[in-house]
Amino acid sequence: MDEKSIQFNKVVSEHVREILIELDEDIGRAGLKMTPQRVADSLKFLTTGYHVNLEKIINDAIFEAEYDEMVIVKNIEVYSLCEHHLLPFYGKCNVAYLPDKRIIGLSKIPRIIDVFSRRLQVQERLTTEIASAIENYLEPKGVGVVMEAHHLCMMMRGVQKQNSQTVTSCMLGRFKTDSKTRNEFLEFLK
Repeated sequence: MDEKSIQFNKVVSEHVREILIELDEDIGRAGLKMTPQRVADSLKFLTTGYHVNLEKIINDAIFEAEYDEMVIVKNIEVYSLCEHHLLPFYGKCNVAYLPDKRIIGLSKIPRIIDVFSRRLQVQERLTTEIASAIENYLEPKGVGVVMEAHHLCMMMRGVQKQNSQTVTSCMLGRFKTDSKTRNEFLEFLK
């Protein structure tokens, strides 16, 4: 573990310990003894997206191909932390693109999603960042991203609506300008 990680764990652990004390918890009881360190480790993992180089993730997995039909990767699990409450939101992400002589290794699309979802986020920005990254690296004729998620900040606190779901989309290129292309993508998602 590098010095920066050690310092992060130390600072976060101490703050979590103080929060537990403020909650009138007994930080000496068995179930809480390791909680400050566990929270620090968890936050470190859940925010790894800040420290990942997207170029290394893509790792030359863009290939020349004479394929120009829609490519869709559906139902990709997504987990992130709401930047407003540090509570999780989770759901699925659907990504489509229209190749322009270049395709990407299919496993790279979920990896791109992970890079951006492992940051403090709002779903709207997350959706746009995924679409923009795919557009930037592939230069396709169009990109469409639709994300459906449940937000624990709405389910556990606040309005407490357990069955609510938030749907966001980002349509670029032909997905934005051509309703036939956009509708074809949305039909595949049904």
